[in-house]
Amino acid sequence: MKVAVIGCTHAGTFATKQILAENPDAEVTVYEKNDVISFLSCGIALYLGGQVKDPKGLFYSSPDELSKLGATVLMKHNVKSIDNKAHTITVEDLETHETTTSSYDKLVMTSGSWPVIPPIPGIDSDKVLLCKNWVHAQELFHRAGDAKRIAVIGAGYIGAELAEAYSLKGHDVTLVDAQDRVMPKYFDRTFTDKIEDAYRDHGVKLALGQKVAGFKTTADAVTITTDKEAITVDLAVLCIGFKPNTGLLAGKVDMAKNGAILTNDYMQTSDPDIFAAGDSAAVHYNPTGKNAYIPLATNAVRQGILVGKNLVKLTVKYMGTQSSSGLALYGISLCSTGLTAEAAKEQGIKAEQVIITDNYRPEFMPTTLPVTMSLVFNPETREILGGALMSKYDISQSANLLSVCIQNHNTIDDLAMVDMLFQPNFDRPFNYLNILGQAAQEKLAKAKA
Repeated sequence: MKVAVIGCTHAGTFATKQILAENPDAEVTVYEKNDVISFLSCGIALYLGGQVKDPKGLFYSSPDELSKLGATVLMKHNVKSIDNKAHTITVEDLETHETTTSSYDKLVMTSGSWPVIPPIPGIDSDKVLLCKNWVHAQELFHRAGDAKRIAVIGAGYIGAELAEAYSLKGHDVTLVDAQDRVMPKYFDRTFTDKIEDAYRDHGVKLALGQKVAGFKTTADAVTITTDKEAITVDLAVLCIGFKPNTGLLAGKVDMAKNGAILTNDYMQTSDPDIFAAGDSAAVHYNPTGKNAYIPLATNAVRQGILVGKNLVKLTVKYMGTQSSSGLALYGISLCSTGLTAEAAKEQGIKAEQVIITDNYRPEFMPTTLPVTMSLVFNPETREILGGALMSKYDISQSANLLSVCIQNHNTIDDLAMVDMLFQPNFDRPFNYLNILGQAAQEKLAKAKA
C-alpha cells in the first residue's frame, strides 16, 4: 500500500506514526514544503517572552525520527497538484525545481492552514509580519530587538499572547482588533474586562473596535490607519485568524464554505481513498452537533491518529471536540470549553448562563484565591453546553472536566452533585464546579417560581 502524506506539522506527524504502527509494510511518503516538522506554534509567544530559552524544545519530532520508523520523508517538496481519479500527485523539489509525478493508493491531506491576509492596501510591507511557523518565530524574535513600538493586529489567543510577551520584554505595544473586546470568541465580557485591565496595567494600548484600513511604510516605521486613528509603530504582527490550506483538493472532495475538508466519523473524505486531518479539516463540534472550523493542535493530533487507525479499515470513530483551550496572561489563567452565551445566541441555540465567583478552598486556610466561572446550559434539557474559568489559581483541569461533561451530555444536575474529593488543601466540601452547577440549578428554579 502506497500512502502519500501531504504536510507534516501536528496531524501529519501523528498520522505518519500511526499509519506505520498499524501497517508496518506500508510505503509511506511524507511531502513537506518546509525544512522542519512538528513545530508547536503555540509556543511562539513563550519563546518571544523568554520563558522558553531553547526553541528546539518546541519540536517534538523530526524527519530523522519518521525515517527510522519507515517513512520516506521528502523535505522542501511542494505538492503542485492532485489527480484523484488517476491516484497521482505532482511534486516539485524546491531546491532543484525538478518536478515528478507519483502514484498513491491512499492520500492523507494534512496540509494545515495559513494566516488570513486580507487585501488591505500596504499590507505586503516588510514591516508587517506573520505568526504561524518556525520561520515566522525566528523573524519575530530577531526583528523585535530593533523595534521599540510593536502593534499586534488581532486579539484572539495568538495576538493576546504576543501582546503580553512583547509588553513584558519592555516594548511599547498596541493591540488592535475590529471587535470591541479581546478574545470574544472564547470568553464573556466579565472575563475579558479583567484581562483588558491587566493589559492597561502593563502599558499595552488597546485599540479595540477599530478596523484596519491601510498600512503606509517608510524607512523607519509603518503607520496603521484604522477607521478611528493612525498608529505608527516600528513593527506590526498580523494574527487575525487562519484559513485551511486545501486548494489542491478544491472541487475534488466535499468542503465547508471556507475550504475546510469535510470528513465522516473516520476522517475519510467524500473520496474514500483520501483522508484529512488537522487545520485542513473541519471538526465535529459536539456542543452544536455540527461541523466547525477550529484549528487547534489538540484536534490535529487526535485526528491524525484516527487517520492511521482507519486508513485500511474504518475502525475507530472520531469523538468530536469541545474546542477546549486555555492560556495564561500576566499570571491569570483563563480556560474555556464549548459554547459561550454569545455564540449560542448567534447560532440560535436555546441557552442560559450563570457567572459566579467563589474561592477555590476555605477561607480558614492560610491563603485562597477566587475563581470566576461561567456555565452555559440548555434550560429545557439542562445539558451543559459550555463553560469558562479564570483565576490566579490553576483551573486548567477543571476546564477539562467541563469538556468531559459536554462530551458525555451531562446536565447541570450531574455537575451540581457529582462526587469530588474534599480536603481543605484542595477545595471545599463542595468543589467550586459543584457550586457552579448548583448556581445553574438555582437560576432555573427561580425562573419557574
